Amino acid sequence: MKLLYKLPKSNPNLHLDLIKNGWIPMKEPKNLISAILLSIPLMIVASMISIGVINIFSSISWRDFGFTSGGISININLSVILGIVGLTLFGAFVMTEEKISKPRYMFITIAPFTIILVIFPLILSICGLLTATIKFLIILNSMGSSVDLLNVLLIMKQVPKNATLTSNGANTYWKNAQAEQEG
Repeated sequence: MKLLYKLPKSNPNLHLDLIKNGWIPMKEPKNLISAILLSIPLMIVASMISIGVINIFSSISWRDFGFTSGGISININLSVILGIVGLTLFGAFVMTEEKISKPRYMFITIAPFTIILVIFPLILSICGLLTATIKFLIILNSMGSSVDLLNVLLIMKQVPKNATLTSNGANTYWKNAQAEQEG
C-alpha cells in the first residue's frame, strides 16, 4: 500500500500487460471532476444518512448550523477553519496495486465512510463531544465519501462475484478468480 497526496498516474506499459493477461478495465469516470459530478446524488443520500445516524446518538437541528427564525447566524471559529484547511491540504488516500478479492476491495472502500458515519458519532456522543462543529464535519465527510460510494456501486454492477481486482494508478481492473488461478 502507498500513502499518497495526489491522484496517481497510470502506467501505460502496465495497462498493456494487464490487458494481455486477461484483466478487464472497469468503466469508470475518466477524471476526478467527472467522478464528483456523477456522485452528486450519492452526496445527497450520504448526507441524509449521516443526519439520520447523528440523530440516533444526539439531536440535530437547523439551529445547530446557525439557522434560526430570525435568520442565519454564523460564528466563525478560526481553529476549525485552519483544521479543515489542514485536512484538505494534508489529506491523503490509500491505494494498492495488489490483487484483492471483490468483497475485500469493497470492504476497504466503504470502511472510512462507515467508521466516520457510525463509530465516531457513537463514541463522541458517549463522551459528550458531539458538538455542532463535529456534526457538520461528519456530514461534510459523508458527502466527500460519495466518490467511494460511486466506486462501490460501479464494482457491484460490473465485477462478477468471485473476481479479483487490481489498480493501475486511478484505473481499476478485474479478472475472474478462476481465470486468475489459471493465469
